[in-house]
Amino acid sequence: MRHLIICASLIICLSNVSSSQVQGQYFPPLNPQSQWDTLSPEKLGWCTEQIPALYEYLEKTNTKGYLLLYKGRIVLEKYFGDFKKDSAWYWASAGKTLTSFLIGKAQEDSLLSIEDPSSKYLGEGWSSIPKEQERAIKIKHHLTMTTGLDDEVPDNDCTIDTCLIYLKDPGERWAYHNAPYTLLDSVIHKATGQNLNAYTQSTLKNKIGMTGLWVKLGFNNVYISNPRAMARYGHLILNNGVWKNDTIMKDHDYFRSMISRSQVLNPSYGYLWWLNGQGGYMLPGFQYFFNGNFAKEAPEDVVSGLGKNGQIVSLSKQHELVMVRMGNSPDSLGFVPNFLLSDIWKLTMNVACRATSAEESFEESTMPFIIHNDMLRFTSIESSVSRILIVDMNGRMLHAQYNQDPINISEFPTGVYTIVISSSNGNSSHLLMKR
Repeated sequence: MRHLIICASLIICLSNVSSSQVQGQYFPPLNPQSQWDTLSPEKLGWCTEQIPALYEYLEKTNTKGYLLLYKGRIVLEKYFGDFKKDSAWYWASAGKTLTSFLIGKAQEDSLLSIEDPSSKYLGEGWSSIPKEQERAIKIKHHLTMTTGLDDEVPDNDCTIDTCLIYLKDPGERWAYHNAPYTLLDSVIHKATGQNLNAYTQSTLKNKIGMTGLWVKLGFNNVYISNPRAMARYGHLILNNGVWKNDTIMKDHDYFRSMISRSQVLNPSYGYLWWLNGQGGYMLPGFQYFFNGNFAKEAPEDVVSGLGKNGQIVSLSKQHELVMVRMGNSPDSLGFVPNFLLSDIWKLTMNVACRATSAEESFEESTMPFIIHNDMLRFTSIESSVSRILIVDMNGRMLHAQYNQDPINISEFPTGVYTIVISSSNGNSSHLLMKR
């Protein structure tokens, strides 16, 4: 039986902390050396007894640094071994999300369009495919991993023209291919007149107090920073490209597209961001579609930058959380550690009391229904009940009935639902979260 959690309020929050204790989003000072506000899990009313299990798992899986922000404040920060808050580590492919953001900024400044052919910036002959097919590849195809270039070449990172071979027309095949992504760095350089580090500095780092540096390693440009810099970036994304009073990305259409499904082949992929809650996904190295959510134990709305060996910047707007993990691989994770992501989120949400505690505490016994074997059974509602509705968080009615018969919810997707009970005394609303 799936786990079901019930709460009796239309307000979902992470704690019973008063509004005077946490008011809106906090943004740390631009000076990275300044104090960063913290918020104790005890004051949030979180399940602090779950913290040891989280830290034990992180240590066991070769984590170096872990950070959790709630509304921008540091709630949990843990480092292992000799790794400290100012220690530098590589982002690996989590850095792809930075490139995605920079492309959006360049488009916002009218320096390029993602509908432009790549050859406008890379020059003709940047690949070994015929010119007509090469011209059909747009910047957008690089962002969505749909260039159609063969990713099964001996060196997936190689950006030399002889390594870039035609396999399918652009848009017809999704494949996690590093080389076409890396070429976006050259697109940025050509379009902006600034190298990657300079453009990152002027458009992003200076704006949010972020440290770090792009370093050339083989064919790849790899971003290196401390965990707090990664957390700053995650907090910027959580706030839709806004940092305090400064809108860093004004192209709202691009921003929404960046963290939404970008094509139909892999619904769990945006513009170099990984998306949860899409019902299916593809992984690097496989031409196979997996059913289910990308990170099964994470909140459905989680958006993540993911890199080899478990480099993670991940956020849930619903829960106003940003989670960062840096470290070594716990096993043969491959390029995209979706199972590690899922496990860490599960343990994190346990600490946050599954992020379902309400501003007031209610016992399950006060609820007018119980859940047993995926059946919603009504126990203490009035005999004058005239209608029972179940509505999802988008306002869509999923079920209606005019009696108190049990309701089978086994086929309801994971998510949060509102149960509206109408009687002679009016309407009452109750939340049901299905996991």
